[in-house]
Amino acid sequence: MAERKVRVRFAPSPTGALHIGGVRTALYNYLFARQHGGDLIFRIEDTDSNRFVPGAEEYILESFKWLGIHFDEGVSFGGEHGPYRQSERREIYKKYVQILLENGKAYIAFDTPEELDAKRAEIANFQYDASTRGMMRNSLTMPKEEVDALIAEGKQYVVRFKIEPNEDIHVNDLIRGEVVINSSILDDKVLYKSADELPTYHLANIVDDHLMEVSHVIRGEEWLPSAPLHVLLYRAFGWEDTMPEFAHLPLLLKPEGNGKLSKRDGDRLGFPVFPLEWHDPKSGEISSGYRESGYLPEAVINFLALLGWNPGNDQEVMSMDELIKLFDLHRCSKSGAKFDYKKGIWFNHQYIQQKPNEEIAELFLPFLKEQGVEAPFEKVVTVVGMMKDRVSFIKELWDVCSFFFVAPTEYDEKTVKKRWKEDSAKCMTELAEVIAGIEDFSIEGQEKVVMDWIAEKGYHTGNIMNAFRLTLVGEGKGPHMFDISWVLGKEETIARMKRAVEVLK
Repeated sequence: MAERKVRVRFAPSPTGALHIGGVRTALYNYLFARQHGGDLIFRIEDTDSNRFVPGAEEYILESFKWLGIHFDEGVSFGGEHGPYRQSERREIYKKYVQILLENGKAYIAFDTPEELDAKRAEIANFQYDASTRGMMRNSLTMPKEEVDALIAEGKQYVVRFKIEPNEDIHVNDLIRGEVVINSSILDDKVLYKSADELPTYHLANIVDDHLMEVSHVIRGEEWLPSAPLHVLLYRAFGWEDTMPEFAHLPLLLKPEGNGKLSKRDGDRLGFPVFPLEWHDPKSGEISSGYRESGYLPEAVINFLALLGWNPGNDQEVMSMDELIKLFDLHRCSKSGAKFDYKKGIWFNHQYIQQKPNEEIAELFLPFLKEQGVEAPFEKVVTVVGMMKDRVSFIKELWDVCSFFFVAPTEYDEKTVKKRWKEDSAKCMTELAEVIAGIEDFSIEGQEKVVMDWIAEKGYHTGNIMNAFRLTLVGEGKGPHMFDISWVLGKEETIARMKRAVEVLK
C-alpha cells in the first residue's frame, strides 16, 4: 500500500471547559502531524445535545490559539471534508446506518427502558449480546412487517451493532503493542437512536475518521476498551485496509498517583486543570486557568509534553520546534503519568528566564498600572532584567521589585533593629554627601568612590551597606546595592537616604 498522508484529529465535545488531559492529547496529535508533514483536523463531536454547553466551543478554540496549537482544517478553519460538526452530518450517518442494516451487520431494537431494566433484574450481569438478543424485542426476533409497522407508527427504536461471539479481535496499538480482546465480552452497542436521529459516538467517529481520511487515531487510554468495537465496525463497512493506526495515551494521574486527575485535585492543591479560566454558564462557578494564573503558553506546552512522553535524552526545556523534531509515539509511557504541578511552576520560571527582558517588561506593565505606577519603559526593562531570576510568575515581580518604583514610607522593624546602628544616621548623612559628589554614577563609578570612602574612614563595610540598603529599599532585600542606586538615579537615592535618616534617627 502506498504511504498514506498523515492526518490526525482532535474531536472534543462542547460540554464545558477543556481539561488539561484533552490539551495534552491535542498537543501529541499536533506534534505528530507536524513531524510527518501531515494535517491536524478540529472536529466537534456534539451528537449528545443534552450535554451541550453554550460558549464551550469558543472556549476550546481560544485555548488552542493561546497555546499555539494550530489546526489545518475543521470547525472555523474550513477544509474539503466538512461539515466538521457532527450535528450537521445527520444525513451522512443515516446512510451508513442503512448500509449496516442491509448487510446484516446491525439490527433494529424496540426494547423500552422499562423492559431493559426488567431484564437486568431478571438476569445477573445482563448484557445485550448474542446470548440474550434472541429474547428481546428486535428485528432479529420480530417479523419484518411488524418492524416496518412500528417504525411507520413512529415508535422509538435504536440500531444495535450485531457482534458475533467468541472471536479474538486484535488491536495493534503504537504504544501498547498488540491488544487481544474476545468478542464475547462485548455487548451489541447502540449505534443510532431514532429519538434524536443522531448516531452514538462509536458510529459517528468511525464514519467521520474514514471519510476525513484519518490515518492515525491518537487518543486517551479511556478509549482503549472501545477499540475492539471500532475495529469490528471498520471491518463491517469493508474499510479494514484504510483503518487508522491506533495509539492510546497514558492517563494523567493525581499528583499522588492514585487515580485520574480531576478538577477537585486542582481545587484541593491550588493549581489549574483548565488552560483558560472557565465561567460555568449553568452553575456560575469560576474555575482557574493556566493563562489567568500567570503561566506562559510555552511553559504549559513544554510541561504537558513531558507528562507521559520522554525525548530519550536528559533535555527538559524544549521549544515547540524541538518537540516536533523529537516527538515519537513509541517513547510514550504505557502507565499513567503523575501530574507534578510543581514541575509546571518550574517550567514557567525557566521560560521567564529565557524570554527577552523587553517581552517580560511588556507583560509586567499591566501589574505596574494596577499599582498606579507609570515608569519609563527602559527602566522597567532594566529592573526586569535584574529581578526576573527571583520569580516563577510575572505577577510576583511587584513583590520583589516594588522599591524601584515606589519609595519606602515605612521601614521593616526587624531589619531596623538588626541593621540600623547608633552611628547609622551620621554615616548615611555623610554617605549622601559622598554620593552627591560622584560624577560617574555608573555602577562601577559609584562602587569605587563609596568603597574608597569606607576604607578611608575605617568604617565597617557590612554596617554601611546594610544601612544604605535599608534607606533605599525599606527592608533587607534586593539585588546588589549599586545596581539599586544606579536604577534610582542620584537624585532619588539621596532623597531616600535623607528621608530615612529623618524617620530613623
